Amino acid sequence: MPSSHLSPIQDSAEGVLLTIHVQPNAIHSHYVGVHGDALKIRIASPPVDGAANEALRRFLSEQLAVSMSQVTIKIGHGARRKRVLVKGVTSRQALGIFKLENTPGGHS
Repeated sequence: MPSSHLSPIQDSAEGVLLTIHVQPNAIHSHYVGVHGDALKIRIASPPVDGAANEALRRFLSEQLAVSMSQVTIKIGHGARRKRVLVKGVTSRQALGIFKLENTPGGHS
């Protein structure tokens, strides 16, 4: 059972780990807010042949101002809930971009 005390944004040795709840087939890709202990992102691609995963990587690279090669889906390739590593970004930067308060799981 997920804890409400966990941040969807956490520092890692390589960058920042994001817990994301993806909603494919949206009219346009955008960040919605927090869904439980995950960032909810709507993606304007269908969940077919990895299209939504690639669109998510593109969206995150644009939002966090990094190249797509710095965005890696670590867990959840075929699921709505994903863990994504973004290299070269800190939790403090991601918290600011996604307009979240610093929470116990997201230390900078």
